[in-house]
Amino acid sequence: MGSEAIIVFLLAGIVLVAGANFLSNLISHKSDNPQKREPYESGMTTIGPTWVQFKVGYYLFAILFLIFDVEVAFLIPWAVVFKDVGAVAFVEIIIFLVILGLGLLYAWKKGALKWE
Repeated sequence: MGSEAIIVFLLAGIVLVAGANFLSNLISHKSDNPQKREPYESGMTTIGPTWVQFKVGYYLFAILFLIFDVEVAFLIPWAVVFKDVGAVAFVEIIIFLVILGLGLLYAWKKGALKWE
């Protein structure tokens, strides 16, 4: 009974997604206006090339920020249950922060935090 249910749900999911895409393409308004292909920035026409490449260091810096920002968000649930769990929660958060600190140290040693 279990495998049949999985197959039915898989097929239903495929049919629903394909049907939604088909209906969307069928009833959507199609425009061949050349303005539609222009990049948009504040309602003004762009000056110069619109394809600008950024240094990979900026992306790396942003990803590191997001990683550490999300990791810090894990401290909130820990703080909520800290009083109930006690010393075990304290030891676990110390381990968590040490691993987080080692990741930061690694990124620092690799030069990922240099803004050049």
